[in-house]
Amino acid sequence: MPDKTDPASPDLPFQARVAPWVAACFGEQLANDPAERNHRFLEESLELAQACGATAAEAHCIVDYVFGRDTGDKAQEIGGVMVTLAALCQAQGLDMHEAGERELELIWEKIAAIRAKRAGKPSFAPRHPLS
Repeated sequence: MPDKTDPASPDLPFQARVAPWVAACFGEQLANDPAERNHRFLEESLELAQACGATAAEAHCIVDYVFGRDTGDKAQEIGGVMVTLAALCQAQGLDMHEAGERELELIWEKIAAIRAKRAGKPSFAPRHPLS
């Protein structure tokens, strides 16, 4: 029987299994820094859109559209991200759960490389004191 206290246990929700990796890779403070996590999410979502064929011009138009509107509710927007990601995966013929599980397994083996890559990233916002 799988150990539900083990962060790698498949019985734990995906989010609960990601949290220990983020802390191991970046430390608790950066793992829980809302601005850092927000910037990394934006970067990854743009990389996905680019991989699916979006252009920089399209991304800039969407940024202007979104930031020209009222700020949404975080919980509702998370739901929207999840539904939209599932729909994108369906349209692209991809399995989002399989991709997530595969990535989580892979990144545990690449912590040093991920830290090195992060150290070389440019700053697009005021530099975080831990960056």
